[in-house]
Amino acid sequence: MAKKKPVAKKKPAAKKVVAKKAAPKKPAAKKVVAKKAAPKKPTAKKKAKRKPNPAFMRPLQPDAALGAIVGNKPLPRTQITKKIWAYIKKNGLQDQQNKRMINADDKLQVIFGGEKQVSMFDLTKRVSEHVE
Repeated sequence: MAKKKPVAKKKPAAKKVVAKKAAPKKPAAKKVVAKKAAPKKPTAKKKAKRKPNPAFMRPLQPDAALGAIVGNKPLPRTQITKKIWAYIKKNGLQDQQNKRMINADDKLQVIFGGEKQVSMFDLTKRVSEHVE
């Protein structure tokens, strides 16, 4: 007995859709809902502005090696750190591969105790040896 081939069914033709003009919609009437009053929260006390630690703000005299970078005037420890970072960024001394490391040039190598590369976390420890 020969196998019969399945007959393909015809798909009905798609109906053409004619666009009709939509009638303008009327705005829906808004429902008025009575809102419950929110419970009042106790007013929070204003926080006092944080004062810097006086030990950080005390001017320190840099020695000659550190003075070549930050200047010879007494400065607070925070300003000394800012000036050293400005020097590092200006001269491109931050290591490109490992941003946590600082490559020393001639001036910084004296501060870093002769090392060619120091971690940024050791920077303040090295600087504290050069201030009075």
